[in-house]
Amino acid sequence: MTTISRERLVAALAVVFACAGPAVGQQFQSSYTDVDLDQCTVISADDFGATWACSGLKGMPVMIAEGDLRMFVSYGLESTTEKAAQQTLPPFNRLGAKIEWRVSNVEGQYKPFATILRFFTAGPDGSDAEGQVLVVTKVAPGATCHVAYVDARANADANQMARDAADELAMDFDCENEPEIIGEFAAWER
Repeated sequence: MTTISRERLVAALAVVFACAGPAVGQQFQSSYTDVDLDQCTVISADDFGATWACSGLKGMPVMIAEGDLRMFVSYGLESTTEKAAQQTLPPFNRLGAKIEWRVSNVEGQYKPFATILRFFTAGPDGSDAEGQVLVVTKVAPGATCHVAYVDARANADANQMARDAADELAMDFDCENEPEIIGEFAAWER
């Protein structure tokens, strides 16, 4: 290799790495917290439902509410005013025991940008036939909302599909849009 060729190669590599910027070093990881309403504070309760304030990853506020036999989950300091606080699944449902937090170092430090939470859904007409849906939620101040639904029973690799949906969709997802259905879906009629 001649000196000119090496210089060109070094210059070309410098351009490639400069253009790649933060994406080269960006990493996605998962952390987990428990969903345990006994460890949460009851904010309100009446004959029609209740709302709890819980602590999530690194103390991030988690709002969990129940109304009409359906669960609502939102995140952040303004969790009760976020779109996610009004979003649930059509069938009667209950929550799984763990929240998977997707975290990224895209802003130079690791912080959550999405969650994945398993919802157990009732069958048609409230029957005991349970479905399982992984709900991917974007976590961003002023833009916390459902991003995607993955049917955990219809897809053998549902957990990875939910992680991929979080990593690929959540950061840029517009909360004005409806959540995306990922993979095969039979949890309820659409």
